[in-house]
Parts: sequence; structure tokens; C-alpha cells
Amino acid sequence: MGWRDVLYGAYERRVAHDLPREAMPRHVAVMLDGNRRWARARGAGTASGHQAGADKIFDLLSWCEEAGVEYVTLWLLSTDNLRRAPEELAPLLAIIENAVADLAAARRWQLKVVGALDLLPEATAASLRESAAGTAGVRGMTVNVAVGYGGRREIADAVREMLRSRAARGQSLEDIAEQLTDDDIAAHLYTKGQPDPDLVIRTSGEQRLGGFLLWQSTKSEFYFCEAYWPDFRHVDFLRALRSYAGRHRRFGT
Repeated sequence: MGWRDVLYGAYERRVAHDLPREAMPRHVAVMLDGNRRWARARGAGTASGHQAGADKIFDLLSWCEEAGVEYVTLWLLSTDNLRRAPEELAPLLAIIENAVADLAAARRWQLKVVGALDLLPEATAASLRESAAGTAGVRGMTVNVAVGYGGRREIADAVREMLRSRAARGQSLEDIAEQLTDDDIAAHLYTKGQPDPDLVIRTSGEQRLGGFLLWQSTKSEFYFCEAYWPDFRHVDFLRALRSYAGRHRRFGT
């Protein structure tokens, strides 16, 4: 072990020790960004970057578990990603299917698939549903796996579901419009019944949401990390928690 490793370990332990446990987020959402750029920087193929990113997920969930986080949302594939060339999309979908299956097999977390699954190939959607269903009885941290996810699509789907539900009860469009509240739409989001994310992390240096949890992140705190997702370290996660704990959340007041 070199002196850099010794210093890094000491620094990591100090950051972890100084975290105020009473100020930890209940729900952490992560945009796993930078896999392709990570691969290009190494002269490797795109699929190797996606696989390296998938391999990092287990570490992240373990860190969240250690920190007492109750909910984690992982953005693995956006609706925009579905427009990629077939030669890139097919291996990416296979990597995601295998990654989610491996998380389910660990039997540590309750998985929920969130996104427009009707946009995915039928085999992919079936695989994700099967993996999530296998964790229904697990009493652990809830992990939302966002695949085929887009924030605008989620809100549109929520409104459609709400309208269908109200119409099935015999309400007219005029009555629905007159009585509609924010809570009515929130009750039909992909993450319904869960607390909104307290902390949203995006890796790779990009400082934008890109449509991630548009409705739910209204009062979230954001942390942008320069590291590409496959290079995201425990100390980077701890720094995100430290930054979150040091903020005064005013919730719009």
C-alpha cells in the first residue's frame, strides 16, 4: 500500500466520522452519468463503460445502506437513450437486465422498476418486472430502477392515469379540472407513496437535471461530482452527504 492510499484512507475515515447522522437524507437519487466518456478516455468500447458502471451500483447501494438511506433511485436509461443506434442499445439493455437481476438475487433490497416500460423491448420489460417481483418480500432499502425514464413522460403518464381513474368513477372533465390538486397528480407518479428525494447526485461534471424526477425534485438538494460514474468512490459519496448535511433546507421559505 502506497502513501497515497494511506492518506486517502485516513481522509475517508475522517469524512465518515464527521458526518452528522441525524442529518442524513432518507431518499437519494443518482444520475449514473459518464459511462461512455469513461470508456472513450480508456480507448475502450462503449459496452465496457456501461458494464463498469453497472458493476459500481452494488457499491453505491451498500454505501447508502450504511448511511441509513431508506430509498434510492437510480437512473439507468432515459427515454432519449432509447433513440441510440441498435448496435449500442442492445448490449446496454442486456447489461441493465443482468445488473438488475444481480441486485434482485442479493435479496438485500426491494426493487421497483420505474419508467415507461411500454417503450422497452418486451423481453427487457419482462426481465425487469420479474427481477423486481422477486424482491417484493424483502424488508430492506427500497431501490427504484429508472429504465426508459423521462420526467416529462412520467408527468404525462400520471395525468393520463389520474384522468382514467376519475373517469371510471363517473366524473366529468369539468369536475376533474375544478377539483384537481398537486396531490392528485403525485398520487399517480411512478414513485407514488415514497418521499421525494432529499439529495440528487449527478456524476461526470454535468450540472443539469436532464429531465430526472422533474416533479419530485422541486425541493431536493443537488450535488454535482466531476468523476465519471465508474470512477465514483466511497469518498465522493461521503462528500455528497457532507455537502447535504451542511445545507439549511428552507423548503421554499
